[in-house]
Amino acid sequence: MRYLHTMVRVADLDASLHFWTHQLGLQEVRRLENEKGRFTLVFLAAPRDLERSEAERSPEVELTYNWDAETYSGGRNFGHLAYRVADIYATCRHLMDSGVVINRPPRDGNMAFVRSPDGISIELLQEGPALPPAEPWLSMPNTGTW
Repeated sequence: MRYLHTMVRVADLDASLHFWTHQLGLQEVRRLENEKGRFTLVFLAAPRDLERSEAERSPEVELTYNWDAETYSGGRNFGHLAYRVADIYATCRHLMDSGVVINRPPRDGNMAFVRSPDGISIELLQEGPALPPAEPWLSMPNTGTW
């Protein structure tokens, strides 16, 4: 398993970028504008992590700006931690067998979400290309929030 990024929702992208880049010193490494989903993702890396960020897309901070106004409360502004795993199906099976609820199953062979006992959302991403869709994940519904 390898740490990828931490996602934080922001209400004012310009003010947040000013803080994270000009004040804290991180650097923007890539940006994704999604018109259909109405959000912008900005990935940042510390200066000493730029080479690794470029090669591996980690370790990074992901700022998520939702275009439609929303007030974040109850920790909703903190999104999730993300880890890349060698085999998403084996990882989810191990977690499930040890009593962890799979909140968003890896139906696509690529991504799943679980939560820590404290409610911290954790995204698991398949290393390399997505695995072929397979049961029991393919037909497993989402459980709770993720």
